[in-house]
Parts: sequence; C-alpha cells; structure tokens
Amino acid sequence: MPIFAVHYTYSDATVPGRDTHRPEHRGWLSGLLADGTLLSSGPYPDGSGALILFQAEDAQALNALLAQDPFAREQLIDDVRVVEWQPVMGTFAS
Repeated sequence: MPIFAVHYTYSDATVPGRDTHRPEHRGWLSGLLADGTLLSSGPYPDGSGALILFQAEDAQALNALLAQDPFAREQLIDDVRVVEWQPVMGTFAS
C-alpha cells in the first residue's frame, strides 16, 4: 500500500484554534495509528507545521481521510502538501 508524506503548514494566527482542537486532532490520529493507517506524526519544533506519514490505497482515499482531520474541519491548516513516498531502507521500507 502506498505511503504518503503529508506536510501541514501552520501560521501564528491559528495557534489559539489549534490549542483548542489539539486533543480532538490527536484523538483522530490515535485512531488511525491503531488501525495502521497512520505510520508516524509530529509537529516541527519551530511550530511552523507538522509531518504525518500515512498508508492509503491512493491519493483520493488519502484526501478523503485528511478532510476528516479536526484541524482541517476547523480551517486551522494554512497549506497541505501531499507527496507519495517510496522508502527503500529503514522502518517503513517493504
């Protein structure tokens, strides 16, 4: 199954909303981790965004999934960049 690297970009203007909705966002991610859809997730230390690694059937399925993110529903993400990724070594290599 393809792996996708999803890069979220945040701005300072969304900090209060992200602080409010972070528990719901992390709960959503935890559910995806439990079912194997989420491989890894975490914010960038400078607060500018986050990197999330997903497994999904295809880009269309991933986009439908991303629309369910509480941060997306609340319009707290300034930009989303999705790139299919093909690891050849390490933890996520097949």
